[in-house]
Amino acid sequence: MPIEVAGLNKRFGNIQAVADLDFTVSPGRITGFLGPNGAGKTTTLRILLGLVKATSGTATIGGRRYQELERPLRRVGAVLEATSFHPARRARDHLRMCAIAAAIETARVDEVLELVGLGDSGQRRVGAYSLGMRQRLGLATALLGDPPVLVLDEPANGLDPQGIAWLREFLRYLASQGHTVLISSHLLAEMAQTVDDVVIIAGGRARASGPLSGLTGQVHLAMRIRTPEVDRLQGVMAAAHWTLRRLAHDLVLVEGVPAEQLGPVLARSQIVIYEMVNQSTDLESVFLSLTGPDIPAPTSAPGAPRVAGP
Repeated sequence: MPIEVAGLNKRFGNIQAVADLDFTVSPGRITGFLGPNGAGKTTTLRILLGLVKATSGTATIGGRRYQELERPLRRVGAVLEATSFHPARRARDHLRMCAIAAAIETARVDEVLELVGLGDSGQRRVGAYSLGMRQRLGLATALLGDPPVLVLDEPANGLDPQGIAWLREFLRYLASQGHTVLISSHLLAEMAQTVDDVVIIAGGRARASGPLSGLTGQVHLAMRIRTPEVDRLQGVMAAAHWTLRRLAHDLVLVEGVPAEQLGPVLARSQIVIYEMVNQSTDLESVFLSLTGPDIPAPTSAPGAPRVAGP
């Protein structure tokens, strides 16, 4: 079930929280929903989950608004915060109540506790849980109905390094099983290791969307090459109308040429290469360049991720 956001707008009085937002989250992939504080991420997620009414536009799951889904907890699992638990209630009892309310078999409770690593802690009261454990309990609640779609807001908040690594592998497993996974997060380094696609927003507007690998390569692409034949390489580059910068006696930087184009040319020219490294910009650099005060102008390329201007 894909998530589709089209022409989405939301105003709170004089504040335009979301403006003409468009993006798609595909099944079998993890999509990172990124933006600075106040960018409109939480508002968008709340509209998607039927908690806030859009001013205009649509946010649908499998082509239908959340309110139109039959047995929605079997269609969409969501974690928007990890504090909405009664502190005196035991984790297993919390899940049993949620399961009964959603007409889900209570046998599923122990299954999801084991899935999220709380199998030995289900009898503990939630008030004694750490923030990381409450995050796991929130995820267990979202998974009760075995939904094909997951919407997670800052799911790694409060997790220790082992917990973050576990979450990354768990979400990858779910995506490999065909689940649609949308994650909002500020942990850019972790998102770079987790997501397949990204949607970056700022000021309520989309700044970029598409595959992570394509986005980083589109914003800045460079190949660092170490070779004992720099002079010959310069001639080959000139013949192909490409430019390079010499960094050392045996080290050059070729910008604007992907490895898929550069490699065959070097092979045909029989140039000895000791090292060729992709120097594409990382996610943090892309994020800062797209959400800072100087937003770049729109760019486009066939088959490339969309990078939008203000």
